[in-house]
This record gives sequence, C-alpha cells and structure tokens, in this order.
Amino acid sequence: MQNPIAPKHAGAQRLFILIAGLWVGSILAVGYLVAPAIFSTLTDRQVAGMVAGSVFKAEAYLSIIICIALMVLANLLVTRGLSQYKIIRLLLLGMLVCAAAASFILIPWLDTLRDQALLEGMPVMLSPSADLFRKLHGVSGVLFLLQSALGIYLVWRLTKPN
Repeated sequence: MQNPIAPKHAGAQRLFILIAGLWVGSILAVGYLVAPAIFSTLTDRQVAGMVAGSVFKAEAYLSIIICIALMVLANLLVTRGLSQYKIIRLLLLGMLVCAAAASFILIPWLDTLRDQALLEGMPVMLSPSADLFRKLHGVSGVLFLLQSALGIYLVWRLTKPN
C-alpha cells in the first residue's frame, strides 16, 4: 500500500539521490583517498602518476556518463513539476564541463607530454615540457576541486528537506 502523503515522484527522486551520492562519493574517494594512497605506496613517482592518471581518466569518463544520465532524469523531473531540480541541472552542467575538459583536453594533453618524454628516455618532470606539464596538472587539479565542490553541493541540495 502506498503512502498517500508520499510525493508523486518519490521513487525517481530517491533513485536520483542514490546515484548522485554514489557518484560524488566515487569522485571524492578517487581524488582524496585513492590518488594519495597510490603516491604514498609506489616509490617511482612516474609510475604512480601514470597509475593515478589512469584512475582519474576512468573517473572522468564515468562522470560524463552518469552526469548525462542524471541531467536527463533531472529534465524529466522538472517537466513533471519538480522545479527544485532546475538548480540541480545547473550543478550537473558545471560538473559535466569539468569532466569533459578533463577527459577530452587535459588528460590527453598530459598523456601526450608524458609519452613524448618517455620516448626521449626521461621522466616528464625532467623533460623540456616539465613546466607545461606542471601548469596543466595544476589546471586539472583546480577543475577536479571545482567538480568535487559542485558534487558536495549537489548532494547537499538533493538531501535538503522540502
């Protein structure tokens, strides 16, 4: 028997919150638990960077897929009269831009610089591209921090009592 007081779209909202919470949790776990653990465990910083880069690449692609799915669901909820999901769409758009910039611009560029250095027989941090690599890595870190902050705010907004 359904609760007569329950909102009309409670199931969709609960699914949305569950997916968003797991996704944002994975972002935070990768960035602030897994990556530092990789660097503290592996003694070779070049190898640690390559492993961490691979993990961040997988997280970025996952973020794009989940973000698009949540945006579709948010649009559906807005068209069904749940106007509180309008701001959620903007947060998701910001997170999508961060993930897309990482996936399609920064990570490939960083990988190319690292691969070029390896072909020349040196770690990227000792190559002529080291300064550019540091700057791109910094931009990537800022984007990840922004995506994390948007994700935390997203979950905060989603769990706000009506």
